[in-house]
Amino acid sequence: MLQVIGKRLLMLIPTLIGLSILLFVWVRSLPGGPATALLGDKATPEAIARINAAYGFDRPLLEQYFVYVGKLLQGDFGVSTVTGRPVLEEFATRFPATLELSLVALIFAIGIGIPLGYRAATHYGRFWDHSSVVLSLVGITIPVFFLAFILKWLFAIQLPWFPPDGRQNPRIDATHITDFYVLDGLLTREWDASWDALMHLVLPGIALGTIPLAIIVRITRASVLEVQGADYVRTARAKGLMEKTIRGRFVLRNAMLPVTTTIGLQTGLLISGAVLTETVFAFSGIGRFLRDAIFNLDYPVLQGFIIFIAIAYSLINLIVDVSYGFIDPRVRVQ
Repeated sequence: MLQVIGKRLLMLIPTLIGLSILLFVWVRSLPGGPATALLGDKATPEAIARINAAYGFDRPLLEQYFVYVGKLLQGDFGVSTVTGRPVLEEFATRFPATLELSLVALIFAIGIGIPLGYRAATHYGRFWDHSSVVLSLVGITIPVFFLAFILKWLFAIQLPWFPPDGRQNPRIDATHITDFYVLDGLLTREWDASWDALMHLVLPGIALGTIPLAIIVRITRASVLEVQGADYVRTARAKGLMEKTIRGRFVLRNAMLPVTTTIGLQTGLLISGAVLTETVFAFSGIGRFLRDAIFNLDYPVLQGFIIFIAIAYSLINLIVDVSYGFIDPRVRVQ
């Protein structure tokens, strides 16, 4: 298993090299050059010359690339042109918020999606099946920002059941150890702080998790329908095995392979797709920070975010590949 993980990690190298080349070319192909893009309206010839000298844009391209890669290997993703702080430091500050939100959205999507898809497949052609198909279509087609606004207006303004924005009530004197607010409240036994942080996650978590929920329902339904007609399932029934055993050991377990792949892909999309959700709910995570970087043309932040998402996707795919062997013994990760 360690050899498999090592091989998968080595496969990250060509991916990151190709991505670094694309980012390098992208920045240097900006209209007017990277210095003009960074300076914006303040792009005078003198200022451009200073930026070129400071960032090494006046050096040969090959030399610039190796300097750029060398900094990346040292964890130097550049400095935000807006805040003046290192990009990696900005990400480390905001990543716990986005990860916490993504985990809530994923739990919501998996906890409802798999049972609903399974029930739809076992009640094929009946009410549960038709209802799940319609709901999944609605969940896929409805825009995230529109759903976020509806949830906020209905359950935070008209029916003030949940907080409208933020991560935690600022009036709560909470101790932050890990910057995962729910976990911090549990570790410090500040139950009110943990509960308040969890309540702040409900609405954005539902908004962010709706599309993955709809996709998981459809994939689970299709996979279970396919497995139910397999020869080994009919053989198990012919041998007189209990239906509970057949569903758990033969149907659901074998149907989980495509569902696991889908969950892995959706996890990466949750982290990268939190921009709109965090903007609507004023959630101080990576998504909202990226939104500000786009409007402010903060290119070092954009570059760092792209590399971060590429690494996250690769690691998630590694976890999915390794999990196949535990879900289905017939599968061996080579």
